[in-house]
Amino acid sequence: QVQLVESGGGLVQAGGSLRLSCAASVLTFSMGWFRQAPGKEREFVVGISWSGSSTYYADSVKGRFTISRDNAKKTVYLQMNSLKPEDTAIYYCAATHTLYARPSDYDYWGQGTQVTVSS
Repeated sequence: QVQLVESGGGLVQAGGSLRLSCAASVLTFSMGWFRQAPGKEREFVVGISWSGSSTYYADSVKGRFTISRDNAKKTVYLQMNSLKPEDTAIYYCAATHTLYARPSDYDYWGQGTQVTVSS
C-alpha cells in the first residue's frame, strides 16, 4: 500500500506560481499529478519515471509546469508557473508500480490539494 500526502496548494493571481509537493510512504516507479476542476472529469497533468529521465506533460501545461522527484525524500514536486484561471482545480498526486506508466496505470492517490487561480 502506498500513501500519498500533497501540500502546497493555495490561492494565487493569474501569472503567478505555486509549488506542490507530494510525500510518499514508499517509492514507486512512476509518479504523477492529475487535476479535477469543478464539473469536469479528472485529467492527467504530468508523469515522471523512476529516474526522472522521462516526463510526460499534458499539452495544456507544457512549458509552464515542471515535475521533479527526489527519491531520497520519497517526494515528487510540481512547479507551476504562469498560472491561468483555467488551472483552478483540485490537484491529486498519484503513483503506480508500473515502470513507464500511462495515465490509466495510476492506482494510488492522495487526498488532493486545492489550487485556485484568480483573474
